[in-house]
Amino acid sequence: MKLRIPRSRASLVGAAAACAVLVGGGTWTAVASDGDAPAVHREERIMSMDGVRIDTSFFTADSGPGKRPAVLLGHGFGGSKRDVQAQAEDLARNGYAVLTWSARGFGKSTGQIGLNDPDGEVKDVSRLIDWLAERPEVRLDADGDPRVGVSGSSYGGAISLLAAGHDKRVDAVAPQITYWNLADALFPDGVSKKLWAGIFINTGGGCDKFEKRLCAMYERVAVAGKPDAAARDLLTAHSPSAVGDRIKVPALIVQGQNDSLFPLDHADAMAKAIDGNGAPVAVDWIAGGHDGGDRERARVEGRITDWFDRYLKGEKGTDTGPAFRVTRTGGVSSTDGAAQLRGATSDRYPGLEAGQRKLKLATGKREQHFANPAGANPPAISSVPGVGALSQLSGLGVGLSLDFPGQNARFETAALASDLRVTGSPTVKVNVKSDRDDAVLFGKVYDVSADGRQQVLPSQLVSPLRVTGAGAKDGATVEFRLPPIDHEVRAGHRLRVVLATTDLAYASPADPAAYTVSLEGDGTLAVPTASGVNTQAAPLPWWVWGLPAIGAALAVALLLTARRRAAAPAPDPALAEVPLQITDLTKKYAKSADRYAVRDLSFRVEKGQVLGLLGPNGAGKTTTLRMLMGLITPDSGEIRVFGHAIRPGSPVLSRVGSFVEGAGFLPHLTGRANLELYWQATGRPPEDSRMEEALEIAGLGEALERAVRTYSQGMRQRLAIAQAMLGMPDLLILDEPTNGLDPPQIREMRDVMIRYAAAGRTVIVSSHLLSEVEQSCTHLVVMDRGRLMQAGPVAEITGGTDTLLVTTEGEVSEALAEKVAGLPGIGSAVRTDEGLLVRLDGASPSTLIGELVRLDVPLTGVGPNRRLEDAFLTLIGGSSA
Repeated sequence: MKLRIPRSRASLVGAAAACAVLVGGGTWTAVASDGDAPAVHREERIMSMDGVRIDTSFFTADSGPGKRPAVLLGHGFGGSKRDVQAQAEDLARNGYAVLTWSARGFGKSTGQIGLNDPDGEVKDVSRLIDWLAERPEVRLDADGDPRVGVSGSSYGGAISLLAAGHDKRVDAVAPQITYWNLADALFPDGVSKKLWAGIFINTGGGCDKFEKRLCAMYERVAVAGKPDAAARDLLTAHSPSAVGDRIKVPALIVQGQNDSLFPLDHADAMAKAIDGNGAPVAVDWIAGGHDGGDRERARVEGRITDWFDRYLKGEKGTDTGPAFRVTRTGGVSSTDGAAQLRGATSDRYPGLEAGQRKLKLATGKREQHFANPAGANPPAISSVPGVGALSQLSGLGVGLSLDFPGQNARFETAALASDLRVTGSPTVKVNVKSDRDDAVLFGKVYDVSADGRQQVLPSQLVSPLRVTGAGAKDGATVEFRLPPIDHEVRAGHRLRVVLATTDLAYASPADPAAYTVSLEGDGTLAVPTASGVNTQAAPLPWWVWGLPAIGAALAVALLLTARRRAAAPAPDPALAEVPLQITDLTKKYAKSADRYAVRDLSFRVEKGQVLGLLGPNGAGKTTTLRMLMGLITPDSGEIRVFGHAIRPGSPVLSRVGSFVEGAGFLPHLTGRANLELYWQATGRPPEDSRMEEALEIAGLGEALERAVRTYSQGMRQRLAIAQAMLGMPDLLILDEPTNGLDPPQIREMRDVMIRYAAAGRTVIVSSHLLSEVEQSCTHLVVMDRGRLMQAGPVAEITGGTDTLLVTTEGEVSEALAEKVAGLPGIGSAVRTDEGLLVRLDGASPSTLIGELVRLDVPLTGVGPNRRLEDAFLTLIGGSSA
């Protein structure tokens, strides 16, 4: 029997979910678990560190006696400890004591954001390790020295490396999609990555949320358009590279290919430094990153657990995977429409230059003249932070980039005689001359189709280069290191090197300038091939295995297995007008045979409905929405949207709009410009956007013409909803659309949803604010532990009750309330602003009315009083929301 600790109703709903905890005190909660998995206990605690309050959660599981290693999990920038709760619970079930925390300035933690300041956030981690050393559950290597690993993504990934460099008690790390040197990330080669820098400040809540010196640095660089030495020194001091020679623990480095913020060369620098210190290192290039794409969370988190099992628990037999792995996209399956991801591996990390092959740049003039336009406008477009569709589509062979004539030089190879896999950073040597001494160029490599009509920029990546001495008589000769990529170029295609003077994501010099660029040396493009990296073979056709030697029994088994990969079912004409029907949907947790995220879920949504998807944390709401949008595949069951079965990339998904994890907007562009750029990236005709209709429903008014950086949180949310509504999709999915909004803004968001559904469209909204769901939604689906608890109209779900509201002509006196409470069959009677709230405990409503008449109570009404909150808590049995 698993222990469940009941919590007060208020602690389960909306903003009231936070318990008031004194500094140094804590609250203990049992977390629901499925099947035979051990129960997880969570202890909430606020810790005081130099006057700053740090919000923490400590997770342990009933996994038997004895002490266990500890893991610290950090969150990404702009997030909080809640973002890593699911991973923390999984690690706890696997035998770890896990501590999560919200970094300074995020979540419920106080203080100013220091961008992993060694005297702020890094010291906080050391104090957390001190606390772990005092816990009776945690294994110690020595007094005050717990056995501990640190992991996290992005901001949290950097803190894992910094902790290992500053605190010798850290025993293993697993950083994900993070930076080695923050100055190199935001100011590569001395060029300001202005859009990402602006998004950093915006995501943190504005300049005032940061330490004063960081805010002053950002404003100084934003105005100058160029970082100074002080700016670089400040960010470098906050970077793992500053303590790189002291990071001597096993490191699993996970880095994203679709990542213009922290490209693969940051992982390369980490790997080389830590390997040079003599510590075990493995490198994993995942498909996604800060620019979108598949983050492969289940696989990555499983590998992190294995890494810690080996280096924290000391389980030497644990397979931690290859020294190097890269995920490769093989297009779309012709059988089920799923994006094909395959791993390629090597028993050693190849770096970014292995197996170089030189390709002659034969096409195009050897010397080319072009210009930097005044004001650096119009800029070329490559990576656009917040518009992840660009990098994702490039992985499927769709080009979405723009270079303006007269603003770049371009050199091409001849058509390739055979397929070529590029793995690493191509390089080209050029001479640069300018009428100004300080020149800035942006280099990229395109994959150009055989007919020349299509060009693809792998992961939409570009590398800036600041060239000093370009104004000299002979110019300056430089080796241009182009973006690190993993990309296959087909036979007959060509590689095109483009060196441009502008790029939308960067701060280019505003002064007009003339450039001359010519190829140097042998005029070749050096392309790394990493030939020792082998891609996993595709599954063989069933008939290969159907040879006589295998036998009829095995052939039958293979045919049964192949059913799961059958072609998508034909559309169901009977459901052509039904926005959504889910039937027996099931999804198991990764690496588990009997733990379910969603189990046997079935419900139907009709046109014009605003459906609220409710459930406590871990109920399976987000998993359900991700399956609905084709982002993950169910283990069994079916989802049909307007009669079409959902698969990744299903055409019917064009009728679905979604707002799930928040939208990243370019802060210096207007709201309208952001929406136009997003729609452009979809590749659909401008007239199909129906932008004016979406904007009218969103109600942004004149704010559309203002820069997004001036928007309030509520306005940003409405702009994100407007983005989801572009094209006026028939089905709109909103996940927690009111997060971070104040009551007036929540009311405005409610009106937006109601207006959208008024024309017969359908809205599905997942939210913890039960009062808002009750007022906004027409229908509800309540889930708990992956199962459907109830579905139906709001009025039907809130209808039945044993609590009645008694209203009278005058105010109910306390004496009358006491008399009613003392009647037989009455559980309680409480005065409220509306009247007298009476809970029946055996008595019938008619009996209560008779007794009230006998007491000469001037009745004006007696009726049921059950709020959605009461119904919700009754259905889920008090699980933590």
